[in-house]
Amino acid sequence: MAEPFTGDRIILKDLGFYGYHGVFAEEEKLGQRFFIDLELGADLSVPAATDRLSTGISYADIYDVVKATFETKRTKMLEALAQNICDQLFASFQGVTWVIIRIRKPEAPIAMVRGEAAIELHRRRKQ
Repeated sequence: MAEPFTGDRIILKDLGFYGYHGVFAEEEKLGQRFFIDLELGADLSVPAATDRLSTGISYADIYDVVKATFETKRTKMLEALAQNICDQLFASFQGVTWVIIRIRKPEAPIAMVRGEAAIELHRRRKQ
């Protein structure tokens, strides 16, 4: 079995969303911007060899799963949001063997002049 988080991958970066995730009442009421970076491990040898869209995983479909999950269930913690997205990606795409997800929150309610708060999860498909 291959080591996790190595090999072929699909990468989507800076997916922007507006949402109401967070602990504080202001976050639930006003919302804020979130940015998501994804890496999905999958064997890309067949689409690389055949150049046929039907043999790969659609980037648009990945985005749709992330967007639907992001918008469906409000979470207090970024960790829970990221886990929900990982779970849905595994459920939706059988060829995905691992996921690295980073969720960035540039307007986190902390006193920082510049920068952003973020979390990153590394998950592999359960056997």
